[in-house]
Amino acid sequence: MKAIQITYITLRLILGGFMIYGGIQKFEAPIPSPVEVVEKAANFKAPSQESTLQKILYISGAKQTGYFWQVLGVCEILFGALLILQYTGFIGAVFLLPITLHIFLFHAFLEPDETAELLQTAGLLGINMALVLRERKKWKDLLWIKPV
Repeated sequence: MKAIQITYITLRLILGGFMIYGGIQKFEAPIPSPVEVVEKAANFKAPSQESTLQKILYISGAKQTGYFWQVLGVCEILFGALLILQYTGFIGAVFLLPITLHIFLFHAFLEPDETAELLQTAGLLGINMALVLRERKKWKDLLWIKPV
């Protein structure tokens, strides 16, 4: 039983660390101007480079909104910190679930040839799901309400 607890604590620390690191990285590089994005995208006109163009336009579009990229970074840092803290780990895992799902789907659909990244993001999603499912006794009554 103690080994299982240590395993879940380790998984929480791994996922929380990845999310905090990813959130901090959102603020490291300056946001490119729309002109720079168009110039960069113009280099990928060949049909064989279509997936690279999609990735560039998708991420650049999120950055160009002026708020989404930063909100995502703040959420990753905040929810990662909640996950690392002992008493808020479950709520951090619940809040991170849509984010880790989105990261996995991004890699599955826009970078299917990047096997290592796909496996890494699948692992993070799996860890997140395991952390949420571990507490299913606490929240299952919210989903399956018995009629009176």
